[in-house]
Amino acid sequence: MSAKHTLVLGGIRSGKTALAEQQASATGMPVVYVATATAGDDEMAGRIERHQAQRPVTWGLIEVPQALAGAMTQAARQTAPPCLLIDCMSLWLSNLMHAGTEVMARERAAFLDAVVAYPGNLVVVSNEVGLGTIGMDPLTRAFCDQLGWLNQALAERCDRVLMSVAGLPLKLK
Repeated sequence: MSAKHTLVLGGIRSGKTALAEQQASATGMPVVYVATATAGDDEMAGRIERHQAQRPVTWGLIEVPQALAGAMTQAARQTAPPCLLIDCMSLWLSNLMHAGTEVMARERAAFLDAVVAYPGNLVVVSNEVGLGTIGMDPLTRAFCDQLGWLNQALAERCDRVLMSVAGLPLKLK
């Protein structure tokens, strides 16, 4: 694979995670799955378990609900940095929004710097929220604004941007 840093966008159940996993596998490098989700209830715990069961057993796993830059910096220190598959930006952003404005600003800036600095392959998954309706409440609107701005910043920093629609990949960059 020629592109070292890839952003994979898509809506809910669009096939974006499967596409990202294909991209990570295609690097031929060891893969570490960086999960941002937290199991806040039984349904989410079940989703996490299903995701884990579907991944190759050889892939590593790091669970990072907030401090992505720190995890990326640590991975970058390895003799041969692994391919990091970060899934996903929407859950990570939600975690940061609940942590407060200062934490969100600090972690977002550090993460975007870490994306640029990461020497290995990187595949980042994010939801595309800009194609739907406008949220009815201020929190939903703020989340959509923040995720849209984060996606734009990531697209600028990544070598390649793909979008998954109905399980079909579209090359945007």
